[in-house]
Formats: sequence, C-alpha cells, structure tokens
Amino acid sequence: MKINNFDYYNPTKVVFGTDIYGRTADLIKEHYTGNKVLITYGGGSIKENGIFQDVMASLNGFEVLEFSGIEANPEFTTLMRAVELVRQENIGFVLAVGGGSVIDGTKFIVSAANYNGDPWDVLVRKEGCVFTSAIPFGTVLTLPATGSEMNSGAVISRSELKEKRTMGGPFAFPKFSLLDPKVVATLPKRQIANGITDAYMHTLEQYLTYPTANLLQERIAEGILATLIEISQNVLTNPGDEKAAGNLMWCATMALNGTLRAGVVYDWSTHMIGHELTALFGIDHARTLAIIAPNLFEVKIENKREKLNQYGQRVFGLNGNCAEQAIQKTREFFESLDIPTSISAYTSDYADAPEIIRQRFVERNWLAMGERVDLTPDEAKSIVEKAI
Repeated sequence: MKINNFDYYNPTKVVFGTDIYGRTADLIKEHYTGNKVLITYGGGSIKENGIFQDVMASLNGFEVLEFSGIEANPEFTTLMRAVELVRQENIGFVLAVGGGSVIDGTKFIVSAANYNGDPWDVLVRKEGCVFTSAIPFGTVLTLPATGSEMNSGAVISRSELKEKRTMGGPFAFPKFSLLDPKVVATLPKRQIANGITDAYMHTLEQYLTYPTANLLQERIAEGILATLIEISQNVLTNPGDEKAAGNLMWCATMALNGTLRAGVVYDWSTHMIGHELTALFGIDHARTLAIIAPNLFEVKIENKREKLNQYGQRVFGLNGNCAEQAIQKTREFFESLDIPTSISAYTSDYADAPEIIRQRFVERNWLAMGERVDLTPDEAKSIVEKAI
C-alpha cells in the first residue's frame, strides 16, 4: 500500500485572530489597484453586531457598494442580480462578509460576471460550458461551518426548479479570509450547532472510507473530530469562550481546505443526498447531513467496517469490532447538539422523497458513487427510506 498521488494547491491567505478587520483595506490592495469594491452579505446581522461598521472603517477611501439578501441556500436568481450589478458598475473587487452561503454565492457572482453565456449552463454541466476566471474577492467570515473561506467550491440553489448544484475551480479561491473567533458569540445556538455538524461531516466524508497509507491525513481528521466533540457543549453554552470558539472556527476551516483529501480516498455521497433534501424540503444543509450519514454508514457498513472500527476506537474510545457502536455514537453526537436525525422531524411531506432522490440520481447519471464507486440509485433510495 502506498500514498495515493495528489496535487495540493491553496492560495488563500488566512488572517486569524481578534480585532483584525482594520487590515481589510491593505489586504484588498495586495490584489486590486482600483477603487470600487462591492460588499456582499445576507440578512443584515453584520450591521447589528458591528462587523459591517468595523470593515467599513477600514475601507475609508474606497467607493463601496453593497449587495444584501443572499440566502442561507444562495439562490441563482438572487445572485444573478448581483452579477448584473458587478457588470454595470465595473466592480473590480468583491468582499464577502458572512458565512458559507454568502461566500459560496460570492464565488458564483465573481465567476459568472466574467462568463459570456448563461451561467446556469455551467452549473448543470452543459457540454463546453465552464467558468475559467473570476473577479478577485476576499472574505470576512461570520459563521464557522462550511470551510468556504479557504476553498474554491460552492453550492448554488434554484428553488423554482428544486435544484441544488455545485461549482468550483482554481480561480474561485478567496484571495484572503479574515477569521475572528469573537463573532461566534453573536451567533444563535442553532447556527453554532449547524456549524459544528458541518465541520464534523466534512471531515467524515474524507475520512470514513477505508484505510489508506496516508497516516498523517487520518490523524489530522481524527484530531478535528475529537476536537469538535471536546468543545461542542462548551461553545454551545458559552460561545463567548474564545478558546472554544477559536478551535471551532479553525476546525471548520481545516475540515474543507483541501488538506484532508490529499492522498486519500473520499466519499461525498452523504452530501449529494443531503443537497437533494435541502432542495426538496428546505432543511438546513448541516441537518441533512446528520440525517443521512448514520443511515448511509449502516447501508454501506461492510464497505466502511475497517474505518468505522478505527473511528470508533480512536475518536470514541471504543474497543474491538465496534462499527455499529461507532455509527450509534455518531448519531448521539448530532442529537447532543439538538439536531434531530430523521426526515420526519422536519417535514410530514416525505412519502415520495426516496423515489424522487433515486430518480434524480439516475437523471444526473450518478449511477455509482462513494469511495468504492458502488453506491447505486437504489441504495440512495434505501438510505432515504431508513432516514425517514
């Protein structure tokens, strides 16, 4: 057994610490010589918690425009309005101030603004349609969860079609990201719980496959998982604890910045099924992962048994052949965050969901997924049935 070949690339500069927003202007000037900056954000909480004012103070001297209203699952139609604004105003730099959804949406905005054609064609992977460049952008992270602040991926929704699509590429990395753990104290408990779950599942998707020769990546993943378990209750009950908040923020970033996937096999099946649940029912992304993951592990337990045993032993301190216990411990961890792990806890309109998801797997030619490329549409249906 040898370490799988890999390329590793991550150009994002991370500025981590407290009271760092005053550096925003200087960071922008490292990548942009113009004067016109667009700030993108969500519902406006950044104006209530003071982050917007701190950032704006640093941007004194720039011409700053705003685009607000990016949704928790960023909507294609909303983002296209921002694309038009960028084009009309000849924006040269975009600053995303928000969590993963705002940052994901901004990745789409800066890419689509440079694209000559219908950006939806890119998202649905129409032949010959790809983003190849982007306007430079940076981020001010307000919610640790998705790791979008240090990766090039994004997920975009189109609710009128009940679709949720992914995008990315080397052009879509933020130039810089500012991470101040003090923002965690301003977040609702639900968002913190979602953030913990998101980071945990990003790690599991790149770890819970089968043993590989890249021992360092496995230990890094186990360290993230163990840290999230250790800090979870403290950060939920005392989000002002900067030690716990800082560790959550860095765990979430490290979980999906490309480090864990280097030289290992990975499995994003839970995410692909979870995206469909969000598209169908509007369930929070992190919560769809908590719903699907334990059931997927049960359906594919023989594929994952070696790694489930290792996970149970190293992360939960279990003994011997403990795969089934490890799955139960995972479910219990999510529920300890007050996250229900069944579809019926969120909607009563679930009867057709298993078959709809099976059909979508077929329509999108997702005929064999997972680390062994053997998770079928029928198994996806079975997983969703178990999750009800």
